[in-house]
Amino acid sequence: MTAALPTYQEIVDDNGRKYRIGESPRDIMGRSRAFMVWLPWIAMMAVSVFEYGWGAVEGTLEEKYGWSLSDAFWLASIWAVFQAGVAFPAGRLREKNIVSAKTAMLIGAVCSGIGYFTIAHSGNLVLAFIGYSVLGGTGAGLVYATCINMVGKWYPEKRGARTGFVNGGFAYGSVPFIYLFSAFLGHENLTITLDAIGLYMLLVVGICGFLFKDPPKNWWPAEVDPIAWLKGKATGNAKSLEKNPPAVRQFTPMEAIKTGMLPLMWVTLIVIGGVSLFGINFQVPFAEESHFGAFVAASSAGILAIVNGVGRGLVGWASDRIGRKQTLFWVLVIAAVAQFGVMWSGNTHSLFWFMVFAVLTGFGSGAFYPLFAALVPDYFGENHNATNYGLVYSAKLIGGVGGGGLAAGVIAAWGYTGAYVLAGCIALLSAFMVLFLRQPGRRSGPTASEQAVVAEASPAAGAAGS
Repeated sequence: MTAALPTYQEIVDDNGRKYRIGESPRDIMGRSRAFMVWLPWIAMMAVSVFEYGWGAVEGTLEEKYGWSLSDAFWLASIWAVFQAGVAFPAGRLREKNIVSAKTAMLIGAVCSGIGYFTIAHSGNLVLAFIGYSVLGGTGAGLVYATCINMVGKWYPEKRGARTGFVNGGFAYGSVPFIYLFSAFLGHENLTITLDAIGLYMLLVVGICGFLFKDPPKNWWPAEVDPIAWLKGKATGNAKSLEKNPPAVRQFTPMEAIKTGMLPLMWVTLIVIGGVSLFGINFQVPFAEESHFGAFVAASSAGILAIVNGVGRGLVGWASDRIGRKQTLFWVLVIAAVAQFGVMWSGNTHSLFWFMVFAVLTGFGSGAFYPLFAALVPDYFGENHNATNYGLVYSAKLIGGVGGGGLAAGVIAAWGYTGAYVLAGCIALLSAFMVLFLRQPGRRSGPTASEQAVVAEASPAAGAAGS
């Protein structure tokens, strides 16, 4: 019997990158790769209640269990530490084929469910830290990291917009729960409500994860010529290449660190990540202190989550046109303006402007995540992206402490006004830091050969540059 010939081939470009071509998604997993957008998106929406719903649920937990504001937000801070901290080891284990995407998602489903089951049944802070913060954070982090890397692997030629779309589910998926918590949650129904949410996460994430499958390493869709695409010859790719030239070569994690750019991204994400979590955690309590009422407070948080999620998708589109670094800079400026605006409108009891700045807070506090997710492979290549992005995203574990427990301490000492002024100034610092980002190995813009292929693919672009 003659052995079947392989259905794929591997090609290598001038920089030594390998591409596996010839196989369709149906050859690999029996269905369209669109499933690897929708399934991660649904799973991300399921676990979004952890981060974006906490500001709406913590008040009831404080009242029932006798926790202080500081207790509640230290729980959120430690949750953020484990949610972000698991990204790097999860990426390494997946790259080494020790843990599959399906296994990571199933573990994430169980841990996420345990997180809510714990606070549903016990007010013991030690148990809450173990169950909600440690296990719940680990579960949500496994889901987040696996989903973001999954969609990037299946769409190497359309990473920006689809990564932003999936990332957005992590925000606006919480909206129904924000209203549920604000309108109906009380001492009498807290246990059954939180149990139901834990079961919801367990089932939804588990079912989605059971259907997850990674493509082979270096896989590209059969209908796309990867070398032509990366040189800007593919249809519609010339302008994106001009604004976001591909990485000069593939960088290992240690090589990426030595460039200085990965550490700069890491520090920048610490700074803005803390501001983002501060806005998410404290907007509802500040709205209530400003006497806007429970429904308005919930609406401001709902708007924040919706705009946060939708904005993550929009910035991918914008970054293809004006550049990812430039888009990131303006997103962070907007985040800074929003902090000052929320403070002013709350202190003056201006409902209209409070809602306007809630929109800006929502956009500025989330849109930077998919930009960092796209910048990492733009700067360091795709081969080690799970680990490299895991390192950058781990910055959130430090930012989470600042945006939760430490922020609660600042509010206790300086009030909301002082906390929001500090957050706005810190956000401006992060925007300033972005100006120093430079693609490793590239002095200014695309190389001469890349400019030539851009001009070949788009005469208008070539004329503009001459």
